[in-house]
Parts: sequence; structure tokens; C-alpha cells
Amino acid sequence: MFDDLTKPLADRMRPQSLSDYIGQHHILSAGKPLYESILSGRLHSMIFWGPPGTGKTTLARLIAQHSSAEFIPISAVMSGVKEIRAAVSAAQKIAQEQQKRTVLFVDEVHRFNKSQQDAFLPHVEDGTLYFVGATTENPSFALNNALLSRARVYVLNALCVTDLMTVIDHTLIDHKKGLGSLGVKMSEQIKQQFAESADGDARKLLNLLEIAVELAIAKGDSEITTSCAKDVLSAGVRRFDNQGEEFYNQISALHKSVRGSSPDAALYWLCRMMDGGCDLTYLARRIVRMASEDIGNADPRALQIAINAWEAQERLGSPEGELSLAQAVIYLACAPKSNAVYNAYNAAKMAAQHSGSLNVPVHLRNAPTKLMKDLEYGKQYRYPHDEPEAYAAGENYFPEQLSQTHYYQPVERGLEIKIKEKLQRLRNLDKQNN
Repeated sequence: MFDDLTKPLADRMRPQSLSDYIGQHHILSAGKPLYESILSGRLHSMIFWGPPGTGKTTLARLIAQHSSAEFIPISAVMSGVKEIRAAVSAAQKIAQEQQKRTVLFVDEVHRFNKSQQDAFLPHVEDGTLYFVGATTENPSFALNNALLSRARVYVLNALCVTDLMTVIDHTLIDHKKGLGSLGVKMSEQIKQQFAESADGDARKLLNLLEIAVELAIAKGDSEITTSCAKDVLSAGVRRFDNQGEEFYNQISALHKSVRGSSPDAALYWLCRMMDGGCDLTYLARRIVRMASEDIGNADPRALQIAINAWEAQERLGSPEGELSLAQAVIYLACAPKSNAVYNAYNAAKMAAQHSGSLNVPVHLRNAPTKLMKDLEYGKQYRYPHDEPEAYAAGENYFPEQLSQTHYYQPVERGLEIKIKEKLQRLRNLDKQNN
């Protein structure tokens, strides 16, 4: 069917010049430092950070091409110190024999450990090679500071739908490398469906397009039909990278949308994580946490609703149980907000950690034995139910070495308005009894 059946479409359609490169306009437009550096052939070590299929490898190749430099690629997934040494040796030989610079491209560089990453440093320092690494993980966490300090980080974004539709158009009209010679057409509506399903990943898009064209030809169709598109796209899932950068970005967005009282945004991020295959039990746990951290006693029902949603999800499973989590998220987003419990807990925890092993005051101790009674454990304890308003005004419940501290500061929202009023009344009674 194709001129070279050994190469997938995504590889055949790799841009051969900077003018053919699609996307990343924020770093590859006229006047941008990287763009001008590439055009002038000025090399420097760099890290490309972005999701899959955004053109990291292609951009590295184009940089070497525009700089008339040798391009040596290695993958951290399949390489070790031996391969690094071989690449360095090759770069040294190229410099000596050909007087050419070398771009060493390391794909998935975050998979190298510290010692492997450190192996590049002296050769970057002495100019033996220019290091270009590609990673889908946050370089701040995945790469050594020493390597980061010698390379500039460029963030590559997921391709937008418009860029991906441009990729489709180029592929369908390209008779040499693409699918133009096959004569299969595609409506604008279906192009958009493919672009949206690719989720910012050009490689994924081209793989889907290749399958769709093969399926259309097998059926004797000259156009990719709605039925054909549905068959090809039905198994697609959104980018989610469990436990990776995108995972934490999305759970952060969900939590902050709840805290910000935006039920619509909170529901969107919940659905994004579900769509990406996130563990529902993990989501349920985080929702329970939100109920205590950001709502607390402003609406105590929030915690119960979150726990009920977790239980319902566990009993029903997916997809039925997902609705209970959605209900909880919407309720939490709409509930009055208070971080008073969260702040009080953190303050009390810090006090406990820094005050040492202070003794429980004698009047608060239990006295189940005669010896304890002889030592007057609990002797001066005042039973609140025997006093007015069931409150022992002026009583101290802290260790003697600590002054009474008000960790819990209710806010003027929800039920905490009433709680604040009650606590203030009780504190006034304390003042009257001191």
C-alpha cells in the first residue's frame, strides 16, 4: 500500500525543515529566542519538556540539521552508561576528524538515574557535545540540578485541535510520504473528531488516521465514513499519566475548583480524571479530605456526604458509583467554605510536637485504682453537667505549662457562625470566673 511498509505513517510524516514543523508557536515564532537560535545555528544544551507526540524528537533533529551538527540519538529506556560512553566517544571522533559539532539527543531522559545523568556533565562542560534531553516529567523533580543548571528548559505544549487538523490535511495531500496517493477523503467534521480524540498527540493522531484509511480501503470506501471513524476512535482515552505530572495537575485543579466554589469546573476535572482511568477509590479519598480541609464545621454534612459517596462507589463500582462521587463534588463546591478545622489541627499538631511530653493535669486524670485516688487523681475535676449551661466556667484543660490557646477560629460562614457565637459566650463566662 505504501512506498515503505517498514515505516509507520508518523515516522514518514516527520517534518524535514523548520517551516514544516507544526505547533509550539510560543517558542518557534519569529523573535523567540529558540527560533532565532536555530536559524542562526547557535547551539546550546536544552531540555524539552512536554506530553507525548508534541514534536520533541523532531525539534531536536531540526536543531542539529540547521546547525550542521551530527545528530546522535539514544533512549534512556534502552541505554545505560555503556551507551553514553559510546556516544561521547563518537562525538569526540566526529570533532577530531570532521570538525563538526554533535547534538546528543536523550529521549526519556528522566529515566536515567543520578549517576547516569552526571555522566554527561564533563562532556557538556568541555564542549564535546550539546545535550538535548526530552522528558514527559517535570524536570524540577526528574532531573539533577547539576544537569538542569547547564541546560535551558523549553516547555512543549499539547497540540491544539487546529494544529492537529493541519497535520491531517498535510498527510492526506502528501503523495510521497503521506496518504495522498490513496485518494481517501475525510470531511471537516470527522477531521475534528480525530483531532479531538488524539488529545494533543500528533503521533497518536497519525496512527489513528493510518488505521482509518486502511479500514476504509478494506471496505471499498473512498471516504472515511462516520461508522469507520466510530470504530477507530471508540477505544480512545484522554491523556492522564497515572502518578505523573498530569495526574497531580488534575487533582490539584479538582481540589482548587471545589475550594473556589465552582461546581461546574470541579465536575469537569472529576470527569477528566475518570475519563483518564483514575482509580475511583483514590478520588473518593481525596473528596473526603476536601470535605474536612475546605468546609469543615461550616457544613458538617459535607463530610458525611463525601463518606456516603465513597461507600456508594465501593458498593456499586463503575460506572454506577461514579455518579455518587459527582454528587459529592457538586455539594462540596456549593457548600460554605472554612479552613478553620484545617488550621486548628495544624496549629495544635505543631504545639504538640514542640511542647515535649507535658503531664496531664492531676484534675483531668482518671482514678480507677485506690492508689490513684490517694494521689488525688481527678479530685478537683468539675463535672460540666452539674454546672449552669453544662459548662465549667474558668476551668483549664491544658497542661499547666501551656497557657490556654485558641487554635480553632471559626469563620463567619455556614454553621460556624453559630459555633463562633457559642464559643464567644463561653469565653465570656470564663472571664467572669477568673
